[in-house]
Amino acid sequence: MFPFPETLRIPLGKWIDRFMDWVLMSFSGFFDALGSVILQFMIHVEKFFTWLPWPVMILAIGILAWRVMGRWYHGLLMAGMMFFMGTLGFWKLGMMTLSLVFAAVIISLAIGIPLGIAMATSNRFEAILKPLLDGMQTMPSFVYLIPALMLFGLGKVPALFATIIYAVPPVIRLTNVGIREVSADVVEAAHAFGSSYWQILFKVQLPLARPTIMVGINQTTMMALAMVVIASMIGAKGLGLEVLLAINRIEIGRGFEAGLCIVFMAIIIDRITFAMASRKQYGS
Repeated sequence: MFPFPETLRIPLGKWIDRFMDWVLMSFSGFFDALGSVILQFMIHVEKFFTWLPWPVMILAIGILAWRVMGRWYHGLLMAGMMFFMGTLGFWKLGMMTLSLVFAAVIISLAIGIPLGIAMATSNRFEAILKPLLDGMQTMPSFVYLIPALMLFGLGKVPALFATIIYAVPPVIRLTNVGIREVSADVVEAAHAFGSSYWQILFKVQLPLARPTIMVGINQTTMMALAMVVIASMIGAKGLGLEVLLAINRIEIGRGFEAGLCIVFMAIIIDRITFAMASRKQYGS
């Protein structure tokens, strides 16, 4: 047996610990202020979703599904899933989960789309950011909980922070891809007519890249929902916490009910966002 020599071991973990200690000592005020802003945003989003009357929410989901998917029975099916979630007694928890996903997606888009645009306009920036995105997408999701806990402690804020880190890469990548796939001839024609950089971006490139960006939004939304159960380990309330409690207490029925609600919510979000992307792509 030939063990690896200890003298060649790199103390990477210790270096990271020292770096995080320095970050916490140097920027604790910034992270406290950021946490307060995120918390207030989360509270208002959650209050809205939990305040919204359940018949209004179910009707809105049904009409939206009908309009974007093109068939009345699609809307009826999506509304039926939402209604069934309420009959299981998980309506409020479902709305809390939906509020977390909604907040995470909104912030992810606010971060991801500008970064995707920057990647599309700079090959050097793309070369720098691409390996980081590769690492973010291949790293186990549990790892994101560590910096979130260190920076913000337990509660809604670290759960949202970890969800954003996990969910933001697809929209960055696909915004970059969508803009780069816009025909160079179209951009040249816009230049020839005297369009400025911002006019080309907002009136030519982004509209033509919209189908690809919508696919990125779909993937980001689904990844945010996939983080629900894991985020519950650091204080996120909702359906994920119910699954976690059921696992800890070995309550199979309770865990199945909460898990089924998450599945229904995933189907609803995926089908609606995918249909929206398809409509943009085919111009319907």
